[in-house]
Amino acid sequence: MSKKIKVLECIRQGQIGGGESHLLSLVENLDRSKFEPVVLSFTDGPMLKRLSEMNVPAHVIYTEKPFDVRKWGIVKNFLRKQKVDLIHAHGTRANSNVLWAARSLGIPVIYTVHGWSFHQDQKPIVRTIRILGEKYLTSKTAVNISVSASNQQSGKEQIKSFESVVINNGIDQTKFNPGKKYKNIRAELNIPNESLLVLFIARFTAHKQPLALIEAFAKSLSSNSKMHLLMVGDGDQRKQAELIVKEYGLEKKITLESFRQDVPDILASADIFVLPSLWEGLPIGLLEAMAMGKAVIATNVDGTSEVVQHNENGLLISTEGLVQNLTKALIELSSDEEKKNKFRINAIKTVNVRYNAANMTRSIEDIYSKVVSNQNNALVIH
Repeated sequence: MSKKIKVLECIRQGQIGGGESHLLSLVENLDRSKFEPVVLSFTDGPMLKRLSEMNVPAHVIYTEKPFDVRKWGIVKNFLRKQKVDLIHAHGTRANSNVLWAARSLGIPVIYTVHGWSFHQDQKPIVRTIRILGEKYLTSKTAVNISVSASNQQSGKEQIKSFESVVINNGIDQTKFNPGKKYKNIRAELNIPNESLLVLFIARFTAHKQPLALIEAFAKSLSSNSKMHLLMVGDGDQRKQAELIVKEYGLEKKITLESFRQDVPDILASADIFVLPSLWEGLPIGLLEAMAMGKAVIATNVDGTSEVVQHNENGLLISTEGLVQNLTKALIELSSDEEKKNKFRINAIKTVNVRYNAANMTRSIEDIYSKVVSNQNNALVIH
């Protein structure tokens, strides 16, 4: 029997977000007869508890900065002790803080780009620095993985030498299964059963546009007073969101919750899922909602537009005039039961066919095996 490949899965934070959900799903589906996973996170959080429940060793070396030179020596000592065969870095911060140590020890690194660190809305100097950083990182890894074709394309547009293999994020459909029984979240949160529940699960940051959603929801209530908005998440715009809800006098119509671990239960309670992001790699939260048979409203950006076909399995709206577009979409979908049902059925089909966690994991396992068998640790897959 051949020796197991020991893989260090490296992630920026222990809070549960898209990249962290991806890592958990990957680790859970890895073939343990061939692979031995261990996790390094750069902050603590509920993900570490989940990993412990899965009997996966997890460690924290704290930093919230990318390219944190002060931590590189600590990471190198950690890698020496762990004796891993390869490293899979999820996101810029993880890769930038593990790459030097890995290269100095001759350990190959695989880099999954869950979303680029450079964006159109950044100041030119910041964007230029971020692009140069990503150019360096992607040029020094054994394999780069893009989570969507648009994610790959946006990389090629800014980094001419960029090469990657596209592996879509996958959802564990045994966990996100609309046919299962779930907790009564509405009763727990005092949300009326007769309400049409609109759901947002994401970080409260400008990237995810929670404030625009609150404003649009407030405007759409005049057309459909049965709606209730549940927003689950934390972030730097959370306090501002609380103030706006209070200012609008919508405490009985908008419920704010911190991040929770019972995401399938939360999703099961909802009628419509909204993701008004300004950009996305390939949004796992959206895929989870679709796997649960939710009617979705999302912005026409990056990887999202690969998942949602407008008026087939959801509504796609432009980020230009976002509040107005969200308001219109909420009014349209909340009042059209036939369209909601069509979207629900087609959403489940989309995830079943294209975004399966088992298929995703097998593709990544194949890369792991090829990288380890490659003696020179050069870029082996394009």
